[in-house]
Amino acid sequence: MGENSVLVDRVTMEFSRAREEAGSLKALLLGRRRRGREVFRALDQVSFSLEEGQVLGIVGRNGSGKSTLLKIIAGALTPTQGRVEVDRSKVQLLTLGTGFDPELTGRENVFLNGALLGRSRKFLQEYYQEIVAFAQLEGFMEEKVGHYSSGMVSRLGFAIATAGDAPEILILDEVLSVGDMFFRKKSEARIRELLHGGSTVLLVSHSPGVIRANCTQALWLDRGRLRAWGNVGEVCDAYEAMEEAKGEEP
Repeated sequence: MGENSVLVDRVTMEFSRAREEAGSLKALLLGRRRRGREVFRALDQVSFSLEEGQVLGIVGRNGSGKSTLLKIIAGALTPTQGRVEVDRSKVQLLTLGTGFDPELTGRENVFLNGALLGRSRKFLQEYYQEIVAFAQLEGFMEEKVGHYSSGMVSRLGFAIATAGDAPEILILDEVLSVGDMFFRKKSEARIRELLHGGSTVLLVSHSPGVIRANCTQALWLDRGRLRAWGNVGEVCDAYEAMEEAKGEEP
């Protein structure tokens, strides 16, 4: 057995959210509601470990806690209970669609978004032309990002996030669904390069096919609880069987 690169031990994450209460019948009929607070448990006693060089695929419906788990591992969130052991200086979290200012140009956003990802200015200067070429945005970098299409923004975000060599621990939150069909194939090829570059990887995808093709382990989250963890085929089969069963319910 190799050394653990990531250890997640009984992690629970709770959020406080607004809850509407009708109050009196008159208030209900008039559409007036009181606002209270309730505790929402996004993760409930989740535990697993990942050895160096392994690739873990995480599946689950929207709202199952996948992104919350990744943010805790990356250090963006602190769990309510439990612990995570990981060297966060080695972690790179790649998630698209955040960290762009629509009033800044594409060029300016390369340095803004790259800084938010922990990239140095020297690194971004070195890889700037490669980023622009990969995103297919030559001739558009002096335009405000607010004038870009959603596909252009996604392509730029992906190019910034995946520039250079892969980090030792790579966390990918739904980054294989960007752009048109041609760019998706291009981005999938780039991710495969990163996946097979020796990094320890955590990959969230809605596609069990992507998990089967790229991962050495799989983990299934369902409404914040760990339903299964281990063999890729067995976990994906169980997840797909549950999805099919729910799809057949009246």
